[in-house]
Amino acid sequence: MRRISRLSRLAVLGSAATLLLTGCLGSSGDKSGDQDANRNADAKKVELTIGANSIKGGKGSAGATFTEDVLIPKFVADQKAKGVDVTVKFQGDGSDDEVYKQKLALGLSQKTGPDLFSVDGIWVGEFAQAGYIKPLTDTVGDAAKVNDWDGWKQIPESVQQLGSYDGKRYGVPGGTDGRVLFFNKKLFQQAGLPADWQPKSWDEIISAGQVLKKLPGVTPIQLNAGTAMGEATTMQGVLPLLVGTGATINSDGKWLGNSPQIRQVLDFYKSIYSSGLGDPVLQREAKGRDKSFSEFAANKIGILLESDYFWRGVVEPKEGVAKMADRNTAVGYALIPASKPGSGIKGQDFVSMSGGGATAINPNTKFPQQAWELLQFMNSAEMVKASLNGAAKITQRTDVNTEVLASDPMLNFVATKVLPITQYRPGLAEYPKISAALQQATADVVGGKSTDAAAKSYETAVEAAAGSKDKVTTS
Repeated sequence: MRRISRLSRLAVLGSAATLLLTGCLGSSGDKSGDQDANRNADAKKVELTIGANSIKGGKGSAGATFTEDVLIPKFVADQKAKGVDVTVKFQGDGSDDEVYKQKLALGLSQKTGPDLFSVDGIWVGEFAQAGYIKPLTDTVGDAAKVNDWDGWKQIPESVQQLGSYDGKRYGVPGGTDGRVLFFNKKLFQQAGLPADWQPKSWDEIISAGQVLKKLPGVTPIQLNAGTAMGEATTMQGVLPLLVGTGATINSDGKWLGNSPQIRQVLDFYKSIYSSGLGDPVLQREAKGRDKSFSEFAANKIGILLESDYFWRGVVEPKEGVAKMADRNTAVGYALIPASKPGSGIKGQDFVSMSGGGATAINPNTKFPQQAWELLQFMNSAEMVKASLNGAAKITQRTDVNTEVLASDPMLNFVATKVLPITQYRPGLAEYPKISAALQQATADVVGGKSTDAAAKSYETAVEAAAGSKDKVTTS
């Protein structure tokens, strides 16, 4: 009830705001409640809207430009060839993510909003619980039609989690990413470590760090910690380690509290920062993550846990924020090992975490069958490839990745080795507060608190975020 009420509060922001936002959020507008999924299935004149938090010349400009200038004209032509006159409008936004989320929730609560819309993967469960989105099989009304779409075969089951909740598909995932261990090959060579380094346990990471510690002026391991790093601490630190213990932060409807796995993760942080293998000051600085990028590029950090964004956006030789002219030869990458072989989630030897979003269908659309056709079309190999506009970036589709990433060994490594074993954050309303509690727990141990004290404080925060002790587990 707490989860649902949070979105309900977002959806009742006042009558003036309601009139404004429902007007700008779309034209689905049928308020008759549960409806026949085959309504208007044979319509020859169709109107659809696509909503996304992107806008030409502003936030996500490339995505908005592709949708308006390529996707929509292609779909309209495709439907015209089938004898259907379709008008598709793009309703772009350029707000902060939370503002966009509020606008979207408000429209959906009024049974309006775009016919198709993008959502962050961590919103899916929250929207589903509030009844704002429904399983695709319910909205389309034909399980076979949905489940037999050939696109699913090209989207790894792990990636399908992005648009899923409680074992059901609520949307089709968009592009994604993956986290790995990056390492500086020049420093490794100086320290006598192998250029093809692939640790098989946390102990092997620590061992490599101890060797790197002998190099003057070098921080052996950078593992994001503390509250200043924000979500980067959770996604590039705690959660990849946690799944390496065999646990997830939420399972069977309960949040993980002061458990052996949480303490194991905090112990690993302590082993890095209490022994001088990591720089504790960096974790407290407002721009600590940016500084860690610069230090890695300047050959001052040996090992860094990051997403593939680090490769394509940070140390990218020409346009990166911390350019490395010799990136292709100087930067190595390895899978994140479980704490020990076989101890990861699902008995895995290696693990990762990924982010991204999905596109869902408004359950109140007047044209559910045509909306499903558009959703399939926009996620076809042709359109996914076209959306890249020649750039090398990991998509949701294996066939597209195989083609467009062939010349980039690092991104191909993520697409082929990381995505099949990755995990995603739970799409639940309490998650941001749980994440903040995890960040604080790492700040505590890096700052000198014992693991037990940090874990106990963490559990208190989790119980408050979850609403009761009954929603927290310690095993």
